[in-house]
Amino acid sequence: GRLAVSHLLATGRRRIGHVTGPERFLAARRRAQGFIDGLGDAGHVPFRPSDVLYGDWTERWGRRAAQVLLDASPGVDAIFCGSDQIARGVLDTLRLAGRQVPGDIAVIGVDNWEPMALGAEPPLTSVDLCLEQIGRTAAEHLLSALSGTPVHGVHTVPCRLVTRESA
Repeated sequence: GRLAVSHLLATGRRRIGHVTGPERFLAARRRAQGFIDGLGDAGHVPFRPSDVLYGDWTERWGRRAAQVLLDASPGVDAIFCGSDQIARGVLDTLRLAGRQVPGDIAVIGVDNWEPMALGAEPPLTSVDLCLEQIGRTAAEHLLSALSGTPVHGVHTVPCRLVTRESA
């Protein structure tokens, strides 16, 4: 969330919405908190947890949430989506509403799932969670443990932003 908001603010966006998956998912809540913290760190107008639009991890939810956001905040100039699937739905609604992406509104997703991100119109900027590296690291730790030299503690793999035409 911090990475996405940092990019959006750096590109001049100021009225940013957040559409994500179900609130019961830790990933959705953490992405939202990172987004909120990133806005706060930049001295941006406070964004409250109640401003987050929680729903499903689907394009359908993205389409519906984008309309809710456009109705509630017609001047929104960026939308951070909790997944690439949600972002694809958001892009559909923006296109039908006559909004140009990224000219009028920038859109960022999460996952960098290439079939989704590259198949979007325009191609989607996305936070890459580096799942391949996470899997590799987990496998290495498992092999170390099996060989009698376990690795202890929490190990973090940093994510990265893959910029494309949507933001």
